[in-house]
Amino acid sequence: MPPAVWHTELIMPEESRLVVLGLGYVGCVTAACLAELGHRVAGIDRDPHKVASVERGAPPFFEPGLEELVRRNVAEGRLRASLNVAESLPEADVVLICVGTPSLPNGDLNLEQLERACREVASHLEGRERPLIVAVRSTVFPGTCEQVVLPAFARYPFVRVVSNPEFLREGSAVQDFFEPSLVVVGGDEPESVRTVARLYERLPAEICLVSLRTAEAVKYACNSFHALKIAFANEIGTLCRRLDIPGHQVMEILCLDRKLNISPAYLKPGFAFGGSCLPKDLRALVYRASRLDLKLPLVESVLPSNEEHLRRAMQVAVELPARRLGIFGLAFKENTDDLRESPVVSLIEFLLGKGRQLRIYDPRIRLDQIYGANRRFVFDAIPHIERLMVDCWEELAGWADYLVVTQRPDADHADRLRASGLPVLDLVAANPALEPLGVLTGRPGP
Repeated sequence: MPPAVWHTELIMPEESRLVVLGLGYVGCVTAACLAELGHRVAGIDRDPHKVASVERGAPPFFEPGLEELVRRNVAEGRLRASLNVAESLPEADVVLICVGTPSLPNGDLNLEQLERACREVASHLEGRERPLIVAVRSTVFPGTCEQVVLPAFARYPFVRVVSNPEFLREGSAVQDFFEPSLVVVGGDEPESVRTVARLYERLPAEICLVSLRTAEAVKYACNSFHALKIAFANEIGTLCRRLDIPGHQVMEILCLDRKLNISPAYLKPGFAFGGSCLPKDLRALVYRASRLDLKLPLVESVLPSNEEHLRRAMQVAVELPARRLGIFGLAFKENTDDLRESPVVSLIEFLLGKGRQLRIYDPRIRLDQIYGANRRFVFDAIPHIERLMVDCWEELAGWADYLVVTQRPDADHADRLRASGLPVLDLVAANPALEPLGVLTGRPGP
């Protein structure tokens, strides 16, 4: 498997011969733009209208800037179209699959076009010896390349499969291609991944080289995040209109914060959120909206989503093969002694209720020094918390069979965690090599 992300310096590509399967919005834009970069491209489609349109130098649909690209590259011989893949496949270095993956009635993807495209290419490979790369640009769920595309070419060891998702918006697709926000190529054979990446070497973008499933997942993460942002802005705008507040101004000011709002902040998988602000303010927003007879389904779903994430952590923790669990972290996040609505407190309550033996260490918390609402919250939830807390790391590590990390450790404690040799349940991805809820096994448990 390749590393999580490769960043590579690519050499200037030689002219490549490419086949693009599908001349819809993604395929036609991809074919014309790759031809503009100097590659020889054959666009293949089952629709005679699309093929005839490209052959006469016109795209089969309107997209700003595309007509000029198609006309110029057809005239200069870099772009052509055909109904038959067999004509172009023998000379091809890369086949880019750009067919539709529409929804089925149950919401799943209809992969008939993808399966048919794979079968069609495979049917013309007998006797071929030259390597061929099949790059899937269609949007497919993680695992599709492994489950659908790779088996279609299992008889042909010279075929390599990569995922090369597109990030093209209708109405600005040509601009998005030449000024990309992302270029992602995924696969399990590095040279094939780099070969496809070199097709885009002239574009002003850092190219991310990842695994097959990671590339497929990035596309879904991006589209989901785009939809999430639109829905969030619409819900805040709806609430603001009801309150006679200029919603656009609220969102414009929100976007001025490039440190926390429009930034990578918080966009890291980890443990559930807590603390004295986020849960309280979400509850108040949902309640006040309901008093205004407003349904804000997205905002209303945030706390249930957080609770479900906490339940997943509870289930993983309770299934650990250990008698004695050492909990690293009690506050709702690192570098604070605030225990209010800490998800760790809920986790501890659950594990105690399931009969687990626990000891807890938090480098920022001394129970005799907390007071007020902070003290009431933890003592109401766990009256005997004082018997569970230990004062130093050495006491926790010396007692536990398994460690559960619930907040990011500082560098010193991270080194101690690694040096302990204890197996670790990492709920916050404190170790960059692990995903949250990942189990890092050191010394085996009992």
